[in-house]
Amino acid sequence: MNQLLKNIYLYCDEMSKDRSSLLHQLERETHLKTLAPQMISGKLQGLFFEMLSKLIKPDRILEIGTFTGYATISLAAGLSANGKIITIEANKELKYLSDKYFAASPLKDKIKAIVGNAIEIIPTLKEEFDIVYIDANKKANLEYFNLIIPKVKSGGLILVDNVLWSGKVVAAKKDKDTQLIHDFNQGILDDPRVENVILPLRDGIMMIRKI
Repeated sequence: MNQLLKNIYLYCDEMSKDRSSLLHQLERETHLKTLAPQMISGKLQGLFFEMLSKLIKPDRILEIGTFTGYATISLAAGLSANGKIITIEANKELKYLSDKYFAASPLKDKIKAIVGNAIEIIPTLKEEFDIVYIDANKKANLEYFNLIIPKVKSGGLILVDNVLWSGKVVAAKKDKDTQLIHDFNQGILDDPRVENVILPLRDGIMMIRKI
C-alpha cells in the first residue's frame, strides 16, 4: 500500500465512529495471542458489517470462519429482537478466545458458536439466512457458496472476504491460489441467481445479493 492510500485509510479510520471497548480489547488480545492477527476484521470492516446488519435487521446470520469473533460481534449488532447468528470455526484452539468475548458481549444470547467443518455442518442447518459471511478456507469458497445459496432468503446478502488476495488477482500471471480466487469471482459474476459488487475495503469484500 503506497503512502497516499495509507493516509486515506487512516483518515477513514479517524473519521469513523469508535469501536466498543470490548472490540478494542478483542483486537488487542488477538494480536498478542494468535499467529495470524491480520485475519481479524478490525475497525473499519467491523463498522461496515455493523452498519449493514443494522440496516437489514436480520433474523438469522451465518458466519463461516469465526477466528476470534470480531466480525461475529459486529454482525450481531443489528439482529432483530429474536435474531441469532450461527458462527462456525474449524480451529478448536481459537474457541477459548472467541468464547471469552462472546460471554462478555451484551449480545451473548444471540450468538451460537460451533466448532467443526463447515462443509459438513451447513447441510444440517434448517434456518433460512438473511446474511451469510464467508471468511474461511479460500479454496472452499465455491463449495461454501453452493451449499448456502439455497438457504439464503430471496434478497438476502452473502459477504465474501479476501477476494482481492493482496492485489494478486490483477496480476497477468496468477499462482494457483490466486487463480482459484479469480475463478470464484468470475463464477459469481456469471451466476444468474445473484448480483454482486466488489468493494476494495482491506483485502476486498464481495457483496452478493440473491435475486
